Amino acid sequence: MDLENIKKIYMIGIKGVGMTMLAQFLASKGYNVSGSDVDEVFMTDEVLKTAGIKFYNGFNKNNVPLDTDLVIYSTAHEKNNKELEFVKSRNKKIMTYAEALGVVFKDYYGIAVCGSHGKTTTTAWLAYVLKKANREPNAMIGARVEQLDGASIIGSSQYLIIEADEYQNKLKYLESRAVLLNNIDYDHPDFFPTEDDYNQVFIEFIKKIPKKGWVVANFDDPIIRKIALVNTRAKVISYAINESADYVAYDIKQLNDKQYFKVKIGPSVFEENDLLADTELGNFSIQLIGEHNIYNALAVIAASIELGVDLVDIRTYLDEFKGTSRRMEMMGKFNGAVILDDYAHHPTEIKTTLKGARQKYGNKKIRVVFHPHTFTRTKALFDNFAKSFDDADEVVVLDIYGSAREEHGGVHSRDLVEKIKSQIPTSLKLRGASTNQKLKIHHIPTLDKCEKYLRGTIQRDEVIILMGAGDVFRIGEKLVK
Repeated sequence: MDLENIKKIYMIGIKGVGMTMLAQFLASKGYNVSGSDVDEVFMTDEVLKTAGIKFYNGFNKNNVPLDTDLVIYSTAHEKNNKELEFVKSRNKKIMTYAEALGVVFKDYYGIAVCGSHGKTTTTAWLAYVLKKANREPNAMIGARVEQLDGASIIGSSQYLIIEADEYQNKLKYLESRAVLLNNIDYDHPDFFPTEDDYNQVFIEFIKKIPKKGWVVANFDDPIIRKIALVNTRAKVISYAINESADYVAYDIKQLNDKQYFKVKIGPSVFEENDLLADTELGNFSIQLIGEHNIYNALAVIAASIELGVDLVDIRTYLDEFKGTSRRMEMMGKFNGAVILDDYAHHPTEIKTTLKGARQKYGNKKIRVVFHPHTFTRTKALFDNFAKSFDDADEVVVLDIYGSAREEHGGVHSRDLVEKIKSQIPTSLKLRGASTNQKLKIHHIPTLDKCEKYLRGTIQRDEVIILMGAGDVFRIGEKLVK
């Protein structure tokens, strides 16, 4: 199916981050887009409203325009959905989100940003650099980016940069000219029974890149280093920190809310690129905290140079970028304490984000409210979750935010609290803390009860991090009002 004769599109589950970015992109391309989702307020509501996209709260067959040419639906809402049953009975053209994204993507010079972590930030960052450098990119990003006025941008070039999700093997629908592969870290156990199953999705994806294409690969990731060179015909451009690679970051420093680092390049990059006059690319600075964002920046630098962007522009716009929503996003203050919102929902993301927060905020008290996302992930990665909070001074664990696709149960937040408590001595030793110091860890079931608890206990100069892929951010919204 193609979109040549399509004018009116209806999207079921339009508030999902992927669906929202696709909806905004299609609307910007001139399609008449509307849709529906559950009767809850999401972060994406504002993106859809700003883009002028009509959506309904709740599913009802009467929502669907009778002259709809195409229905795109999220697989999160394919079971017992009144609207989907109705359009099937009317023999309407139907696609899943992943299929529709693949159809759009094939008509462009497709650049897919994939991996377990950092996709949203890297996609937005590369799109921002190319846009500011007047390369007129198109982009679809899985979060709102204030500097780009939404979750997608429209340009006149053939470049289309997308955040490519591996869940349910959506990557099989994408044919990429270029790929940025950030990392591979086992996730989505509800769909991938084993780590090998998960890893194979990325192997099959990079196998499809044409010989004239390219892949930017994180060679500090042992799995990527192992699979990248032997599973693709395309040119492999590697990056690393303090290790051998095509692009190497070193001499990293944190100063005045910024990270500073230097970059050097390998001989193959220097010899192939006329824009580069030296193997030392010099000094760079970024506003985003944490070592993980040094990796994201390296991927953006390498991809930008491969696309012919001038080094001066890369250096300038890399530093200008302020990040995306829900990635250590400053929500405001309450009683003098900083309230931050972060999307981390995997043990590696939690650990890395808190390490960056500790580097930035030093000895300030860091209090984390963690909202576990899905029972399957919590159960499968249980031990790793318990070891992820070493840089926190207090951890509040909310009841698990279940997925619409899964059977609830099998693990409870109280179990996770007890497991984290068993890690406390190790945690404190890692931070060099006194053995008499106590890490406070407890279970509070609901958002409302947690908000009440924070209102009564927050002190000036504390750092409050609301963490998770669910709706934990609502606590922050109420506190900073």
